[in-house]
Amino acid sequence: MQDWVSRYWFQLQTLSSFEWEQPYYLYCILAVPFLYLIRSWLRGNAVQKLPVAFPASQISSNWVSWLRFLPGILLMISITLIFVALARPQKAISEAESVSEGIDIMLALDISESMEAQDLQPSRLAVAKKVAQKFIEGRFQDRIGMVVFAGEPFSLCPLTTDYDLLKEYINDIRPALITTSGTALGNALGMCINRMREIDSKTKIAILISDGDNTAGNLDPIVSAQLAKAFGIKVYTIAVGNDKNATEKVDETTLRKIASISQGRFFRAIDARSLGLIFNEINRLEKVKIKQNRFKNVQDYYHPYLRWAIVFLLLSFAAKNSFMGNILED
Repeated sequence: MQDWVSRYWFQLQTLSSFEWEQPYYLYCILAVPFLYLIRSWLRGNAVQKLPVAFPASQISSNWVSWLRFLPGILLMISITLIFVALARPQKAISEAESVSEGIDIMLALDISESMEAQDLQPSRLAVAKKVAQKFIEGRFQDRIGMVVFAGEPFSLCPLTTDYDLLKEYINDIRPALITTSGTALGNALGMCINRMREIDSKTKIAILISDGDNTAGNLDPIVSAQLAKAFGIKVYTIAVGNDKNATEKVDETTLRKIASISQGRFFRAIDARSLGLIFNEINRLEKVKIKQNRFKNVQDYYHPYLRWAIVFLLLSFAAKNSFMGNILED
């Protein structure tokens, strides 16, 4: 904050930036010069005058004689600043705080060799990664984690609200992360459940993205789906791929069963656009209530003007009781 003696307080830019709590006091400033003229007129009529004639050659004007107006000018400035202070210059800073209960979301992405199929350009995996990142951007205060899987699952990122970090992890996903071949749907879902089963959250969901049947792992997908239901985790399954131009066919059967048992929903994505629409639909289904609290921090800035008013008032009294208050009046 600027020191009160700074000229900052009298700059036009500063004055225009204020919000005035009692702006009608500013209109009173216009009356200050008239008050001074009325005061001078009344004083002039009340003071007895002795007419004295001087030759024109002996009458001269001196700059010192103008100092007799200084006490009145200082008083006018003081009164003006008092009105400015009474107008209560303020600056208000509005703050908004958004609060959401949030939900816990685990993304499970198949990175097996079949996800490199190019029926979705540039590949099934590349499209899934891009759409998953956009899905994350659309969430607010949700904790999101990531599991990738092929022949075995790998926990890429625990539940977090650091979306930038999560998107970096997704960007670095590649099939070489897991060397074990196959598609372990049951194990991948089991790892998602393990991440959320002890969390006290009203809403917990898992999104399973794959293009095939369960061909690896030691946990049956149906058992995993039953466990998900038992722990209150809803599973959305997405089958990715277009059978028309692909050598790797899409098997929907297991994914449909998982979604049905866990009271989630099954989706089929045949291109990038439909995959995007699926994530938009999941966004719509899993909307969270956001409560926004607005705060207004108001700070008063009348103190500098009040201090300057006192300074000018004291200077006015001092000038009045000096030789300047008696020039041409003796």
